[in-house]
Amino acid sequence: MTFAVHGPTRRAYNGVALRQTDMLARLQRCWLALLVLAALAVAWSLTRIGASPWLAALLTIVVLNVHAWVLAFEFAWLRRGVPGAALPRPAASALVAAWWGEVLTGIRVFGWRQPFRSNAISDQLTGAQGRRGVVLVHGFVCNRGLWNPWMHRLREAGVPYTAINLEPVFGSIECYAALVDQAVQRVTTATGVVPVVVAHSMGGLAVRAWLRDPTHAARVHSVVTIATPHAGTALAHLAFSKNTRQMRPGGPWLQALQRVEAESPRPPFTCYFSHCDNIVFPASHAMLAGATNQHVPGVAHVHLAFHPPILDDVMSRTRA
Repeated sequence: MTFAVHGPTRRAYNGVALRQTDMLARLQRCWLALLVLAALAVAWSLTRIGASPWLAALLTIVVLNVHAWVLAFEFAWLRRGVPGAALPRPAASALVAAWWGEVLTGIRVFGWRQPFRSNAISDQLTGAQGRRGVVLVHGFVCNRGLWNPWMHRLREAGVPYTAINLEPVFGSIECYAALVDQAVQRVTTATGVVPVVVAHSMGGLAVRAWLRDPTHAARVHSVVTIATPHAGTALAHLAFSKNTRQMRPGGPWLQALQRVEAESPRPPFTCYFSHCDNIVFPASHAMLAGATNQHVPGVAHVHLAFHPPILDDVMSRTRA
């Protein structure tokens, strides 16, 4: 079996040229470089003033792991709220464990896979006629590198798939619908079978935006969302970009989406969520009316994308 190379490409959607790039990888490489420079500057400054080498090493580690402190703020905010939908409030010990899992996952995803390995595993679309495929849609400030463990397993099992980059990174969720359409069409053309669509976080909203066209529901077998803010998230009140502002609970974009959905058919949805999600809270906001909503206790936002039973579920759908 051969693989299609995934890189900067030009395709078309409704006659409009689209370009798939990897701006997010470049941005994250720049951020990592700045972080390393900041850590080195701290270490050099402390050495110059005669500080203890142990103190210099400790503060250098603190700077390099600034994401851990950002995550701690998110979990503290999460802890103050109520999950909703009669879900239990997470214990402090569960939140600490979820925080630590997210810290380690963040290093792997944002420090390695996305900035340096986003194109390490190519799409698998050739020689797949008659086999149900998968479309992988990432979330905010992510790229296709998020899905590397998924792509590795799908490739080993011979399951066709494509993983897309949602760009512009800070643009409107509206513009991502074209990229979802393109990906669904690519897999369907390669296999002759409608695919399963899997979306993490904001990616689930991009899929729902694409499904507003009433003809699109029949083009997918089912949709699996992981930690998607279907009803928005409290963190969006700190929004700085158009797509994050669109995720404000009760905001105009979400309300408009819900109005259109009420009149459009929808394929089967399964929504995985957690009461320890540090990005989407209250946890009930990751649930969707009419969907199969599956609670995964004790797992944080990005870490949830690598929960083994979710991948097992998707693998079973490719055999249906």
